[in-house]
Amino acid sequence: MEFRHLGRSGMLVSEISYGNWITHGSQVEEEQATACVRAALDLGITTFDTADVYAGTRAEAVLGRALEGERRESLEIFTKVFWPTGSGPNDRGLSRKHIQESINGSLRRLKTDYVDLYQAHRYDYATPLEETMEAFADIVHAGKAHYIGVSEWKASQIREAHKLARELKIQLVSSQPQYSMLWRVIEAEVIPTCEELGIGQIVWSPMAQGVLTGKYLPGQPPPAGSRATDEKSGAAMISRFLDDDVLTRVQQLKPIAEKAGLTMAQLAIAWVLQNPNVSSAIVGATRPEQLQDNVKAVGVKLDVDVMKAIDTVLDPIVVRDPAKTESPAQRP
Repeated sequence: MEFRHLGRSGMLVSEISYGNWITHGSQVEEEQATACVRAALDLGITTFDTADVYAGTRAEAVLGRALEGERRESLEIFTKVFWPTGSGPNDRGLSRKHIQESINGSLRRLKTDYVDLYQAHRYDYATPLEETMEAFADIVHAGKAHYIGVSEWKASQIREAHKLARELKIQLVSSQPQYSMLWRVIEAEVIPTCEELGIGQIVWSPMAQGVLTGKYLPGQPPPAGSRATDEKSGAAMISRFLDDDVLTRVQQLKPIAEKAGLTMAQLAIAWVLQNPNVSSAIVGATRPEQLQDNVKAVGVKLDVDVMKAIDTVLDPIVVRDPAKTESPAQRP
């Protein structure tokens, strides 16, 4: 495993992070989820990303039990707040009330006294940003989180939050957006802003919900048991990529990957890690062997010809402007 600084902070994170958005507490049984966490640790992954909303808070609890007994100082545990975790009117958003109550619930489920990174899972247009940032500052100053991050925020929102964080003497160090060969929306504004401010990207879906593994074929139904066939595991999100033109072009990446000595999944992960503003790429797994394949992308340097070849294949279908397609911000 190799490590990178999270933005310009002093904290190092593993280039591959283990995420449990879909899997823990939902798609796989706890025994299998624990086996995946153990495999991640054995492979040198130290960074684990979750959220209170995943599987209705069950994902945090499963991860907490799976990591129990590990040396806490050797791990970087990230979680998030924003989406509803109950039926009450205050069980959502980024109000002081919800943030303060949510961090306590997350720490209890994760079986830890603190998280290394506490992230605003979306921007809350109904709550003043000053209130949100002051609540985050209180959490950091109380020792319940070391750093603050955001997920799927616009560049202008990140800039305003960063300014307030500095005034409040806390560190906003990360952005967690969707990013892959097929979805490059952050390249226009978010990445330049974050580079200026010293904020690193922890990217989700580097394999475009599995499309970049090449398992979805043009003109054929999705494989049985795949994410595209499971409404609980993001079928609605993956649909944007299940276009025959997209799938045909993805198949054309196979010889590029083979020439580079990589699987298509490894090529997809290695591609996002070529961006110097990316601190870590989040991967999930339902089987330990998936992680064993994914981590082989660590340390891979794709040469200029490979990067150009990828662009030649994909450029006509790459999404760079979210206004031209459905919003990427619906994933919880």
